[in-house]
Amino acid sequence: MDLVARLMCALTDPDFTLGEGRPDLSQVSDEELGSLLVAAYRVDTSAPPAMLAVGFAVESAARERQPRYTPEACRRMFEVLVEHYEGRGWANLNRGLDALEHCTGPLPDVSEQARALVKFWLETDTSRQPYALLAIAELGGEGTLRAAVERLPLEVGPIVADEIAVVAGIPTGRQPLLSGKDRDHRFPSPVEQARLRSADNPAYVAFTRRALEAAADRTDAIRAGEIPYRADKAFTDLEVSTLGEALRVALQRDEPWLPELFDRLLPGVSLAPTAARTLPSQALLYEVVRAAQDFPTPELVTAIRTVRRTVRHAGVPKQLDKMLKKVDAALAERTEVALRLPRLGFDTASIGGSAPVGVLRRTAGEYQAVVTVAESATLTWEKDGRPLRSLPAPVRRDHTALVRELRDLVKRVNAQLATLLRALEGGFTVDAVHPYGWWRTELAGHPLARTLVRRLIWEVEVAPGEWRSVLPETDEHLPDAPDDASVRLWHPLRSDPHTVRTWRDLLIERRVRQPFKQVFREIYLLTPAEEQTRVYSNRFAAHLVHYRRMFALFRARGWKSDLLGPWDCGDGDAAERTFAGGKWRVRFFHCWAGEASGDDLASTDQVRFDRLVAGAWREAPLAEVPALVFSEAMRDVDLFVGVTSIAADPDWRDGGPGRTYWERASFGELTESAEARRDALGRILPRLKIADRCTIDGRFLTVRGDLRTYRIHLGSANVLMEPDDSYLCIVPARGQGAGRVFLPFEDDRLSLILSKAFLLTADTNITDPTILTQIERGA
Repeated sequence: MDLVARLMCALTDPDFTLGEGRPDLSQVSDEELGSLLVAAYRVDTSAPPAMLAVGFAVESAARERQPRYTPEACRRMFEVLVEHYEGRGWANLNRGLDALEHCTGPLPDVSEQARALVKFWLETDTSRQPYALLAIAELGGEGTLRAAVERLPLEVGPIVADEIAVVAGIPTGRQPLLSGKDRDHRFPSPVEQARLRSADNPAYVAFTRRALEAAADRTDAIRAGEIPYRADKAFTDLEVSTLGEALRVALQRDEPWLPELFDRLLPGVSLAPTAARTLPSQALLYEVVRAAQDFPTPELVTAIRTVRRTVRHAGVPKQLDKMLKKVDAALAERTEVALRLPRLGFDTASIGGSAPVGVLRRTAGEYQAVVTVAESATLTWEKDGRPLRSLPAPVRRDHTALVRELRDLVKRVNAQLATLLRALEGGFTVDAVHPYGWWRTELAGHPLARTLVRRLIWEVEVAPGEWRSVLPETDEHLPDAPDDASVRLWHPLRSDPHTVRTWRDLLIERRVRQPFKQVFREIYLLTPAEEQTRVYSNRFAAHLVHYRRMFALFRARGWKSDLLGPWDCGDGDAAERTFAGGKWRVRFFHCWAGEASGDDLASTDQVRFDRLVAGAWREAPLAEVPALVFSEAMRDVDLFVGVTSIAADPDWRDGGPGRTYWERASFGELTESAEARRDALGRILPRLKIADRCTIDGRFLTVRGDLRTYRIHLGSANVLMEPDDSYLCIVPARGQGAGRVFLPFEDDRLSLILSKAFLLTADTNITDPTILTQIERGA
């Protein structure tokens, strides 16, 4: 008896057992899996444990793969749904729709079962899956569909009823695809296909605007007192779901009327009409943010951040901050809209002889407000052309609204700049290319974006296949190329070592600080060890990390991960993030490692890559991963480990395995990130007043003080003292001279190393007794 037959017996015969262990379904075809899933769906929760275990295994396999169904399996699935209604009073209609959508042959006649399901549904529950019900009703014939359309609006309210009427009017055969909107399905195809059909259908597109404006009208009425205010009751759950899908379709189409609607709807759902610290609809606010995670636009991101500053509910800002990190990551990969930046009335001008920046001036009596955009937006005040140190009292007294408006403008611009940078950097993995003419005016020449964009290196395709690199900040003349020529961000992975060194020298010489690490960006290439392991990398395995810090970094960099801890199923997880516009996924495995000194620890493991194939993730050999995707993904993992490893904790005192790891890793070989730090340090040191006391020696910066000589590890920033290599614990204290040092990119670890170097070259001036005692002990 083959495996499929044995599995089918285990699902249908209570006395049949497979034996010990979880069944391996990797060799079962997608079509066989569909037949098994139908049998597993028949298994009742009161079945014997062995039968339940097999059912769970089949369900689990179906979540990882896309089952397919023979016509007979489709028919049996609908029979099972009817059985569930008769015996349990409820069934998941989407099971049937999924079977039809992935049927491998002619669709079976399930009209009789469809009529029975609609009859059961309308008698018991009409609002949980209205779109699925509509699709099932179509299968039952015109009369069944008409009965469903007439009954549903009574239960779902006007906004949802409007959508139901629109969907019901779509030509026959389209409802099953649109019904995918309320499917609880992990594969992207049903929902994305449904949304695609919705976005292409004029009637549904018109509905999206009606629905969202109706929602804004309702919140306006609540604010005006025309509708009684009840906390979080402005919209039903189903209305929230419907509005969320309508918004996604509008965002996917990038409808021009959306920004004005955001200015009405978001404050309407987030601010109570009273002084209460509640919201008219917390659920809809979060649904809007989830829609932004799917189809972000700069205008929506800005509107969400504006609401985040004004909402009065204590817990909402924190939740929005977490969700916005995913929005930023998603916007970075939607490059067609991510780089769109409004001018907001700013002009380009030079302030005090500096390079041109974005400037906006507003008059307030005898005074003038000046908003300047360089690395960030700042607000200053002038009188008769002379800058003032602070906000003048007459302006504070007589122009309160203007002051508030300009302060909000500064916050808005800074939020937009942060989003712009995230989008630019995220464009690396999608190899984002822009028209040269648009780039010159809307990025390099934009009054808000120019000071950021011009400090980055760009490549212009001056002839087919011929790319010329340019740093606008230092080059007076941009390359001569037609407006439709291509321009993209320069990446060191696409360049030769000599060119990279030349650019690095130029940044240091001209003191150009890049808004994110580009010229000194780490490059991660496939190693011989990874060629041997083929489908996984152990490059960052076997590290002990401060888990909560790493979990926070996951969120900050747009990775998804479940929280680990000493609870069931909390012992291991794989943090994941998609790259290249959702075509590739990277997974970073890690597991719970207990506690030490009240801190949660985790140990790191493999990194694996998956490719999206036919709507499902398939593990891919490392050699097949695009070079930029591999490098950028491994760069993130290096960041997670490098920042959170206990090896970088100078005050680590616990013993046992943790101490053994700390002693090994604190002064170990340098990672790519530390190598880039070493290269930058080598260019910065000769320009410092402490240069004659410092040398770079392999993994260390050697610092000669008056009392002793010290070696600072370029990875962990931990310090050893000569001649006996005794450890010197210095609790991080930045600003000890390093704050005045020019750095070509932001790097807290490099700043820390320089801070310690400045401190230790003048060790006779140290007054901290905890440091002096350690130095004098062996001097």
